[in-house]
Amino acid sequence: MNPRLTLMSSVVGAVIVALDGTVLTVAQPTLQRDLGASFAQVQWTSTGYLIAVASLLVFAGRLGDRYGHHRVFGVGMLGFGAASAGVAVAPGAGWVIGLRVVQGVFGALLQPATLGMLRAAFPPDRLRTPIAVRTAAIGVAAAAGPVVGGALVAGPGWRVVFLLNVVPTVVFGVLALTVRGPRQASPVRLDLPGALLLGVALACLVHALVGLPGWGWTAATAVLAGAAFVRHERRAARPLLPPDVLGSAAVGSALGMLVAASAALSGTLFVATFLLQDTLGLDPVQSALRSLPLALLMVLAAPGCAVLLRRAGARRTTVAAMTVLALGILLLSRASATVPLCAAFALVGAGFGTVMVAATHVVVREAAVESAGAAGGLQQTAMNIGPVLGVAAATALMGPDGARELPLVVLAALALAGAAPGRALPGRPGPTIDDHGRSADRAGVPAGR
Repeated sequence: MNPRLTLMSSVVGAVIVALDGTVLTVAQPTLQRDLGASFAQVQWTSTGYLIAVASLLVFAGRLGDRYGHHRVFGVGMLGFGAASAGVAVAPGAGWVIGLRVVQGVFGALLQPATLGMLRAAFPPDRLRTPIAVRTAAIGVAAAAGPVVGGALVAGPGWRVVFLLNVVPTVVFGVLALTVRGPRQASPVRLDLPGALLLGVALACLVHALVGLPGWGWTAATAVLAGAAFVRHERRAARPLLPPDVLGSAAVGSALGMLVAASAALSGTLFVATFLLQDTLGLDPVQSALRSLPLALLMVLAAPGCAVLLRRAGARRTTVAAMTVLALGILLLSRASATVPLCAAFALVGAGFGTVMVAATHVVVREAAVESAGAAGGLQQTAMNIGPVLGVAAATALMGPDGARELPLVVLAALALAGAAPGRALPGRPGPTIDDHGRSADRAGVPAGR
């Protein structure tokens, strides 16, 4: 694919996944009434998807490294669209849950590929803008999702929500499969035992964090599988996580910041829902209007971050952004009037949007081209685990009385703590070598860092 078409495909794939999650949240109450589903079944329409996608992201990224990111992206898009169409005609809740798990499998294929394709199509010193565009599009989708979903549920019904994905997934899926990608001189070998151990560890971790029945056993299994995975990776001749990715202090720090930032954001939004509707007595529309600055500033922060990365470097940009995110959460813990609430949400959106672009840029840029899929899988894993962790922490801290100050202060502290790893990120960039993504080494890394 040429760079422009690659960027368009990456944006469309990321937007489809973002829209799917947000509109489903709006559609769930109607889906429950229409299908006569229990609350547990409705919960599993989200949890089943999350477990499937989180457990497969890294392995799916490695599949892209071996077979080509555009191919894996095409298969993921077509499968995601087919599963969406199946949900739209599902006769019962069991079918919806099963097809949502299938969606998760194909979503895991396409998500790392959206970043892997960008790394292969753009030279390292030109990745800032494509990643910013992709992040801004995700912000727009997250903001538009509840509105679009609400309009469709109130009109044609919840089944139409899932038909939104079908046309774009077919178009871009077929397009990706018809494009011939670059040949690899030495195809990546797949570490199937490592993939299995990591998948079990992540699936059990998500199950435990969601707090489903039997979470104690799954938490223990996650620890055991994680330990076995670490031991296997140290001994494997060709590990699932390549050394140039796992051994990079910058990549590890950026992933830690993404987990902390996404956990702080999701936990804050969870608490804010109760704050706006229960404590302040606002209806859903009034609540959405007061939180609108979050989505708006997230979209505006993405292109602004590309400029900051070029002028100040990832280190200063991410540390400042995490501080802004923490300040926004602290302000939200004290706010009750409209102006302070809007200001708090604006700070949260600006901080999170900047961190997401900057940290993602570091993860993708620091990886060699042949490891771009693994790096993209790790980035997507961080962005899936963080929100589950944040909501779990917020739920535990709120307690039965629904107190908001303690959980928000703790989440703000988490955001501040997440700024500490930013010291290991690159400083102001220097001159780079334009290898157009073809070098097998880490070309384009600024000198003198």
